[in-house]
Amino acid sequence: MTTPLRYGLIGTGMMGLEHQRNLNALDEVLVVAAADPHPASLDAARFTAEGRELDCFENYRDLLAADMCDVYVISSPNMTHRAVLDDVMATGRHIVIEKPLCTTVEDAAHIRDLAADYPALFWVGLEYRYMPAITRAIDIAHSGELGEVHMIAIREHRHPFLVKVDNWNRFSANTGGTLVEKCCHFFDLMRLIARANPMRVMASGGQDVNHLDEFYAGQRSDILDNALVIVEFENGVRSSLDLSMFAEGSQHHEELSVVGSRGKVEAFLPSGELRVGLRSGGTRGVSTSVVHNDAVRVEGFHHGASYLEHLDILAAIRADSSALVTAEDGWWSVVMGAAAHRSIDERRSVEISEFL
Repeated sequence: MTTPLRYGLIGTGMMGLEHQRNLNALDEVLVVAAADPHPASLDAARFTAEGRELDCFENYRDLLAADMCDVYVISSPNMTHRAVLDDVMATGRHIVIEKPLCTTVEDAAHIRDLAADYPALFWVGLEYRYMPAITRAIDIAHSGELGEVHMIAIREHRHPFLVKVDNWNRFSANTGGTLVEKCCHFFDLMRLIARANPMRVMASGGQDVNHLDEFYAGQRSDILDNALVIVEFENGVRSSLDLSMFAEGSQHHEELSVVGSRGKVEAFLPSGELRVGLRSGGTRGVSTSVVHNDAVRVEGFHHGASYLEHLDILAAIRADSSALVTAEDGWWSVVMGAAAHRSIDERRSVEISEFL
C-alpha cells in the first residue's frame, strides 16, 4: 500500500477550508495539521476535519518546526504570501500556494526565482484552468478545430468581495488590487489559451458601487469593483476582460469566448454549458452541451476545479514530475494584473516590458 501523503494547511479561511474538504475526499492523503492566528478559523478547520485527528497551531512557524507534513497548502491572506513562502520554501517540502502568487511583481519575481531550483513540487493554485467547461473550451481551442486563435474574451459579472477576517481584502495594498487578487485567474487563462506572453495592456476601471462607505482604522476601502481590460499578446492574439462585481443578477457569472479563423467556442458558468460553432455552419451549426467531469467528488466553490487540481498535484508528487501550474505562470498573472492597474491609474497603454 502507498504511504499517505501528510498535508498541512497554512491559513484556514474560506479557501483553506475549500482545500481541506477536497483533500478529505482524496485517497492516499491525510490532512494532519493546520495553522491560523484566528481562533474561529482554526475551529472551522477542526470541524471540517470530520473527526480526523488534526494538530492545530496559531503560528505557522510552529507548524513548520513540528516537521510533520510532506505538503503545505498555503491559503493565508495575500499580503503574507512572500514571507510565508520564504519560510516554507526553507523546508524543501512540496508547496501549493493559493493565488495570487504575491501582491507585487517584485515579490512574485523573488518567489519565481527561488522556485526555479526548488527541490520539491511548487504549484500555484490558479484552479480556473480546471473548471470542466473551461478545460474543454481550452482543449478545443488548442486542437486546431477553430483554426488559428485570434480573439479571447472573458466576462465575470458577480457579487462583491466576500467578508474576510478583519476585512483585509478591502484594501489594494493587502490584496494586490482587484485585477491581481481576483483577475489573475483570467489573465492566466488568456496566456494559457493564447500560448504566448502578453505585450501590452490597456484598461479602464474604478470603485463605483461597492464598499464606498466602509472605513477601517480611518481609511476608506479602495478596492476596484469594475474594469474593462484589453491585452495584446506577442503572437497577435487579442484578449479582453469585462469585470463587474455588482452584478449578482446574472444567469452566468463567468463567460469565456475563444474565436479562431474557422470557428468559435464559448463556456458558461455556473451552468457548465459549452457552445461550439464553425463559420461554415453558421448559426444553425452551433452545438450545445453541458460539461461534467465524473471524476469530481467535491464540487466546492469552483465547480469541482479544486478537486481536479488536487488530483494532478497528487499525481505529480507521486511521479516526481514538474508542476503543471508553475511559479512562472503565477508571476505572469501578477504582471498582467499590475499592468492593468497601472493603465487605470495613469490613463495610458502600458507595455509589459516596463515590468521585465
